[in-house]
This record gives sequence, structure tokens and C-alpha cells, in this order.
Amino acid sequence: MPRGIAARVALACLLVVALAVAIIGTGVLEVARMQFEQLMMKQSISSSEASAMFQQTVSGIFAAAVLVAALVSLVVAILLARYITRPIEDVSKAADRLARGDYRARAVERGPMEVRSLAAAFNAMADSLQRQEQARRDFVVGAAHELLTPLTNLQGYLEGLRDGVLTPNRAVFASLHEESERLVRLSRALLDLAEAPSRTVIAESIDLRRAIESTVRLVAPALDRRRIGVTVELPQAIVVRSNPDHLTQVLFNLLQNAGRYAHKGGSVVVLAEPRGSEVRVGVTNTGSTIPVADVARIFDRFYRVDRSRDRASGGSGLGLALVKQLVEAAGGEVGAESVGGSTTVWFTLVSHSSSSSL
Repeated sequence: MPRGIAARVALACLLVVALAVAIIGTGVLEVARMQFEQLMMKQSISSSEASAMFQQTVSGIFAAAVLVAALVSLVVAILLARYITRPIEDVSKAADRLARGDYRARAVERGPMEVRSLAAAFNAMADSLQRQEQARRDFVVGAAHELLTPLTNLQGYLEGLRDGVLTPNRAVFASLHEESERLVRLSRALLDLAEAPSRTVIAESIDLRRAIESTVRLVAPALDRRRIGVTVELPQAIVVRSNPDHLTQVLFNLLQNAGRYAHKGGSVVVLAEPRGSEVRVGVTNTGSTIPVADVARIFDRFYRVDRSRDRASGGSGLGLALVKQLVEAAGGEVGAESVGGSTTVWFTLVSHSSSSSL
């Protein structure tokens, strides 16, 4: 049996033609011959003479017709096989390029509807893989860049101590401790980001106001140092279904981010409002307006709107990425808006009446 799909299609066409010829041949050469002989015998022509006449006329023409039909069917089978197999070969070649690491490989969407659908599905998969590969590369570059700064500082301090350029004193050790703390914070943030999708979600009924006020107390010292006021605006009684640890992590990251980017003497407002079966929670801070092009990217890993900020004042760029991952893993949504010197980052929670959770 032929292995290629083109040969199989051609063979199938030829088998169909052969079957049709056999059926027609049986009808023409047997039934028609008998009818012809009977008609000739009525005209006083012997059976042998009638058979000879039939063989000279009908049988010869039929044989020629069969030969022409076989040739035409062979040509049609080859053309049909090429029409079907060429676009499949395109997909196969593109898949081979993709397997070798060429994420730009795409298949031409042509041929029968089913093959075009296959090519379109392959191209969609290739687009997704290309985006994931780019995200992976960006993540590696971002992580390396974030680690490089404190490691370089530590190396400089240690070399200075080794060569006697720096004197071991409290200030030097404080700087060394600060850089090591940055590495620890970054490592923990990376670990949280990696473990977020696999965390088990255990939903509980939570008093949202109490959860927000508790988290505000956690970040209050940092906000007080920058004279940033915090206002909580939400109903007295609003209950949601959520995982307490995940909700605290999300609120803490958003409040910490708002306090970091708010101007000194500015304000942070936490607002929650029911919207059907969901509750939308927003954290708003005063400060510089984020450009529209940057708003859509603030949830990307290691992304900073103000690239001039250092890691101490600008954070690691992982807080909002973790917020997005935790919220979306539970089926919620996140978003951001920035206009007129005010920026709001929001997420959705499921109300007490729903079974889903954050």
C-alpha cells in the first residue's frame, strides 16, 4: 500500500473508476450484447453474425472509451492529490521549522476548507508560542537585570573591603544588608509569581471592609513616612467569596504600589462597589498620569512606567504581575485607568452568592 496521502488519493480515484468501468462494462458487454443478438435474430441474422457485428462496433468503442476514461481519471486523481497534499505539506514544513525553534514559521492557508482550518489553527498556535517565547526571553532578561544591580553593588562593596579601600564599619555593613534584602525580596517575588498558578484556592466568606482595613494597617507606616493619606470608601456590610491569603496579597501589592507612586503629601483611595454577581475593588492614587501606551503594560513582569526609578524606589516590577496572575487564575479580571493625575488599578471579586473565588 502507498504511504503518501497523494498516492492514496490517486489510488482511491482509480479504484472508483475501475469499479465504475466494471459495472458499466458488465451492463454494456453482457446485457447489451444479448439484446443486440435478439434484435439481429429477428432480422433473420444468425447469432454468430450478430455477435461478430457487436464485437466490431460496440466492444471496440467501449474499449477505447475505457482507455480514455482511465487516462482522464489518472490525470484528475493526480491533480486532486496535489490540491489536497500541497497545503498539508506546507503545514508539515512549517511545523518542522517551528519544532527547530523558528517561531516565525507560518503555514499558507489554502486548499480545501478542512486543510485551511488546519493551517489557521497551526498559525494561531505558532502565534501563541511566539508570544510565550518572547515573554520567556523578556522574563529572563528582566530577572537578570534586576539581579545584576544588587549583585554588582555587593561585589563592589566586597572588593573594596578585600582591597582595603573601604573600612569595615556600620554604614558599610548596613549597605551590604540593604543589597542582600533586595535580593531576598526579588527572590520571594519570583517564587510567589511561579507558585501562584498552582496554589490551592480555598474559598471563604470574607468581610471585605475588614480585610481592606487590615491591609491598610500593614502599609500605613510606609504611607505615613511619605505623608500619604488613605481613604476607604465602601459599604459597611459587603461580603465576598475569596481566599484570605490571596486577597491579602492582592490588596497589599496594590496599596504598596499606590503608595510608592503617589506624590508625597498625596492620597490613596480604596473603593469597592457591587456590580451584579461581582464586586469591583479599585485602588486610586494621586500622581503622574500614566501614558495610554503604558497603561496596558503595567501588569507585565518587570515593567516600569518610569524607567529612571531605581529598584528601591520603583520596586521589582513584579507586584502587579502577581496581582494579575492571582486574580485571573480565579476567573476574575484586572485593569487600570489613568487620567488627570490620578491612577486607578482595579480587580473583581465574586460576591457572597457566587461559588467562584479569588
